[in-house]
Amino acid sequence: MSDRRTFLKTLSAGALGAAGLACDARGATTRAAGTLDRIGVQLYTVRQAMGDDFEGTLRRVAAIGYAEVEFAGYFGRPPAAVRAVLDDVGLRAPSAHVSYEVLGDDWGPILETANVVGHDYLICPGLPRSVTESIAGYQRVADVFNRAGERAREAGISFGYHNHAAEFALLEGQVPYDVLIAESDSQHVLLQMDLFWIIRGGRDPLEYFSRYPGRFPSVHVKDMDGLPNGAMVDVGQGSIDFAAIFAERESAGIRHFFVEHDRPAEQFESIRVSYEYLEGLRF
Repeated sequence: MSDRRTFLKTLSAGALGAAGLACDARGATTRAAGTLDRIGVQLYTVRQAMGDDFEGTLRRVAAIGYAEVEFAGYFGRPPAAVRAVLDDVGLRAPSAHVSYEVLGDDWGPILETANVVGHDYLICPGLPRSVTESIAGYQRVADVFNRAGERAREAGISFGYHNHAAEFALLEGQVPYDVLIAESDSQHVLLQMDLFWIIRGGRDPLEYFSRYPGRFPSVHVKDMDGLPNGAMVDVGQGSIDFAAIFAERESAGIRHFFVEHDRPAEQFESIRVSYEYLEGLRF
């Protein structure tokens, strides 16, 4: 998580995007019962290639078959230029990650950027250690999230939070992730579930879908080579039962499925293998 936060903080705030609820046909995720449509990829997976060849990388992503991407920074490109490339290569970017640090005074420009690029969601991908050392810290985070989410909603954007494993470890006798959910307003704060990290944290995603129906508009699709503490592998090469998880997509509220691998051995091969698995998945 520290690598992700460092990566995000090095990018221009003006080049960070957002995302929000889209309940119309653009948000449809099923082409037929038991299959996925509009499979997406979190571009952090191909961050090295993005830095070397921004437009070329997006073209390669589209050529594999992906319909959607989730940004983790724009590599210095202005929002209008990013939107132009997306339109040219035939991709949508319904979501983007932005750091916790921009949720204050920098929030307005971020929301403006999101609308230019065409994002629907803005997702905070992790928290600084300074606010995660106590339950009171998580309660303060929820307050920040509520205020950021309310401002985002006014701008036509939905705000959400992406989990890691640490939020599921007991802290002062409580589960921090549960505290965040309980203290945040469901109208202003949605949840992006990272399937790898919740399982790595010893929790069951299906339990959370049942407890908080409709609260999870997107998921990060990562696989694990052994349960419960295996390494990250390409989707379909591990042990996570994606068919069982995706069968509950309607009750969970899932509209977007973003493939991700934090440290792939070969970036494009990784996203190709993962896409082909999901394209053929039936549930």
